[in-house]
Amino acid sequence: MKYIFITGGVVSSLGKGIAAASLGLLLKQRGLRVAIQKFDPYLNVDPGTMSPYQHGEVFVTDDGGEADLDLGHYERFLDQNLTRDNSVTAGKVYQSVIERERSGGYLGKTVQVVPHVTDEIKTRIRACGENGNVDVIITEIGGTTGDIEGLPFLEACRQMRHEEGADNCIFIHLTLIPYIKAAKEIKTKPTQHSVKGLLEIGIQPDVLLCRSERPLSAEIRGKIALFCNVRERAVIEARDVASIYHVPLHFHREGLDDIVLKLLHVNAPEPNMEEWEGMIQRMTAIEDEVKIAVVGKYVQVQDAYKSIIESFTHAGVQNDVHVTVQWVDAEDVEKLGADEALRGVSGVLVPGGFGERGIAGKVEAIRYARENDVPFLGICLGLQCAVIEFARNVCGIADALSSEFSPSCAHPVIDLMEGQTHSGKKGGTMRLGAWPCHIKPGTLAADLYATTEISERHRHRWEVNNAYREQLEKAGLTISGTSPDGSLVEIVEITDHPYFIAGQFHPELKSRPHRPHPMFFGLVRAAKALKNSGSSTTQRASA
Repeated sequence: MKYIFITGGVVSSLGKGIAAASLGLLLKQRGLRVAIQKFDPYLNVDPGTMSPYQHGEVFVTDDGGEADLDLGHYERFLDQNLTRDNSVTAGKVYQSVIERERSGGYLGKTVQVVPHVTDEIKTRIRACGENGNVDVIITEIGGTTGDIEGLPFLEACRQMRHEEGADNCIFIHLTLIPYIKAAKEIKTKPTQHSVKGLLEIGIQPDVLLCRSERPLSAEIRGKIALFCNVRERAVIEARDVASIYHVPLHFHREGLDDIVLKLLHVNAPEPNMEEWEGMIQRMTAIEDEVKIAVVGKYVQVQDAYKSIIESFTHAGVQNDVHVTVQWVDAEDVEKLGADEALRGVSGVLVPGGFGERGIAGKVEAIRYARENDVPFLGICLGLQCAVIEFARNVCGIADALSSEFSPSCAHPVIDLMEGQTHSGKKGGTMRLGAWPCHIKPGTLAADLYATTEISERHRHRWEVNNAYREQLEKAGLTISGTSPDGSLVEIVEITDHPYFIAGQFHPELKSRPHRPHPMFFGLVRAAKALKNSGSSTTQRASA
């Protein structure tokens, strides 16, 4: 087994996840079987209870794991479904150690960070390759070199190299090479100090990924190599690029995968990047543009909708159009009105979320899309808001609402189902992971998916209330997807509308660069058709 550890220095948000995913793609395309995992040093057991303002999107795996958004990058680049075991936090590690101690698993020993916590970390690293179908395990260590909470993870990685040998375990360090405009100079000192921090705990990086706005000259590379004790060839330029999907090709041109294989003493053919290069060429050639509004409550932090952004990219490439996302705060729709807030867009997406804030704005945006034939896609809470809007404005149930927002509301068209209870605990208590769905033949959903049996990933508690299903359907809301037993509503749509569909699940979590999710593909296609027809929300608003 070969192990690759990716660490970060100087500042956070340099793109360790993209770097790990890009390297994983290159190695996979060279014929290696790659496993990839993310270790986060925070004490939360998972990011499921963390605010999107702090952590961004919670990515959900098929088995119901709530994970860091980097797992989304891993799945999209490697085209592999991961599990909850591919995302490990300090909270999970400490929880396991303490539970074992409470059950007497340490036989009276004094439980310490070394060796007990570090042993638990190493066990989880090696577990990625236990099925025997893995050649290389890539492990991204979250946080930044010097963070106190990250020290046990770095120590465990140091021990891994000691136990597995330098030929089987390498370190890649992603660091920042800032350009100081006033001095018109590129500075290497932050990187030198970051590497020094690793050396102090016994880790010598083998490869440096140098994030920079400017090209790195041979002189700069030589200086970095000299003071950081790495080969000059192993100083890899990680310059800013137009799209994250350019990164694997840039790394390959820099020779990253060749260096890694040489360090690990692995022989492998050149990577087959023909399909990926074709996607980039098609992306680069796009001239047409379409604007789609995302009406949400976390729009100030776009990482909260990371998979939605990438899904638009995938769908845009396949439709030969660039999707420009117009971020609309749901509360602004309440203040300004939908006509003003959605002026000029050719599509509307209402994403998932929790809590009452912004609900009125989301419902109003959906009404606008429904009444003005603007293509619409609702995701999770977006479906629930679509049902609330339809119940109020089509069925005439003026006070229709969700019991999530008003437990005693008169008409809870969205409610906890019979047998469901809300214990008050937040972590891991929702309908999570992949659930099967049966699609009604002859519907828009059936046309989009080209099948009647699908599986989609969920993250929610409340459902469409079955007591109102008949009334909704009689008024024209088609329930086109349900759980196999018919008890849970999964997809709703409106037939006499250019494109109006919503899913109780999160379709964005399964979109891939070469296979955009059908719902996103359909939304972008419909938005492009609306724009090219000469009709627009601007024209309708001024009519």
